[in-house]
Amino acid sequence: MTDSESILEKQKQYLWPNHLLYYSEPMPLDHGDGVYVWDVDGNQYLDFFAGILTTSVGHNNEKVINAVREQMGKLVHSSTLYPNEQHVLLAEKIAELAPGHLQQSYFTNSGTEANETAIQLARGYTGAHEVIALRNGYHGRSAITSSLTGISGWRNPTVHISGIKHALAPYCYRCPLKLTYPECGVACAEDIEDVIKTTTPGRIAAFIAEPIQGVGGFVTPPVEYFQIAEEIVHRYEGLLIIDEVQTGFGRTGEHWWAIEHSDVVPDVMTMAKGVANGFPMGNTITTTEIAESTGGQGLTISTFGGNPVVCAASRATIDVMETVADPQHSQTVGSRLRSGLDAMAEKYPLIGDVRGRGLMQGVELVTDRKSKEPATEAVNQLFEATRRRGLLIGKGGMYSNVLRITPPLTATEEHVDEALEKIEHALAEVQENF
Repeated sequence: MTDSESILEKQKQYLWPNHLLYYSEPMPLDHGDGVYVWDVDGNQYLDFFAGILTTSVGHNNEKVINAVREQMGKLVHSSTLYPNEQHVLLAEKIAELAPGHLQQSYFTNSGTEANETAIQLARGYTGAHEVIALRNGYHGRSAITSSLTGISGWRNPTVHISGIKHALAPYCYRCPLKLTYPECGVACAEDIEDVIKTTTPGRIAAFIAEPIQGVGGFVTPPVEYFQIAEEIVHRYEGLLIIDEVQTGFGRTGEHWWAIEHSDVVPDVMTMAKGVANGFPMGNTITTTEIAESTGGQGLTISTFGGNPVVCAASRATIDVMETVADPQHSQTVGSRLRSGLDAMAEKYPLIGDVRGRGLMQGVELVTDRKSKEPATEAVNQLFEATRRRGLLIGKGGMYSNVLRITPPLTATEEHVDEALEKIEHALAEVQENF
């Protein structure tokens, strides 16, 4: 079974129909190498979405694969009932990279689990129940994390967890308060306090937010936003939880963590996706003091969390990042990507906004720059046009009108130039229809 038609037929027969597939004719992938992938029909693509920001150091990375093979020859699984070397060494390494006094980790299998763990931790530590999240944010697919999510299309209509409230998003391009930055004084951050004062008992367990909203369309807040949020959250006795599932490990340039752009240290931080270059892992890291509170919260176990093979993959992934794909590399290559996208924005009226940091860049398409009417169909057409030219990118946003451009962190300026050329040719083709 090596052809697209056979795979897609079995997909239809044996997998749930709610699997979201890109492109009018979905594309089964066969193998990858570095920043390129090939489908089962032999077509090559430059991968500038990296498996939803997950293949952080490239496909089939030799160092990661070798570390996995070596560990598989020793021990594949043991559960968290038994300590293992890979588990503790990875926790030590992440504590070294983490900001402030974040030191103790709890490993799981996904960003969803990491965020769920963070909410349970905050509620247990503070003794409070209410959690503030952001509109337009995304935090996962479980009952709790779906309820935290502030995008209607990604919320599970069959479940609702109590005690979760949503504040205004710091979405400057579509400011919910109809204000303009910086004259606005980042007024959206003050809404956190209004939500606490009007919809909670006046005390909260936590505030959770992404430093850059991922699924929400790479919405990038002003740097002051989290400084204001932190003060409010702590004043109402809550913990600041920062979701670095998409933004972590240097993707946004300059720093290992996107929240560091705001000079803020969270009480709890979550990560997943790029942490292990495609192997399933999530992690929730916090301070020793907060972690110690879990002792009175009942027994817990993660059967697959801290798996020695996945931990070996993560340690090797971080090593590659430190040697050839560190935050400064993301800054340098990301600056070239951003400059190219900004140049296109001056040329193509379809582009309403370009935003992001480092190798996490979003391009919002609109049919009219004054009305900002979302150009969702233009994104659909652009997707098909970039695919025909051998380029894979992502999309997101409340209206699915934002291009999400996120290559592996190992991408070079030459790869960026190749991608920009393909995007511009596709834009020129689609612009003629609008």
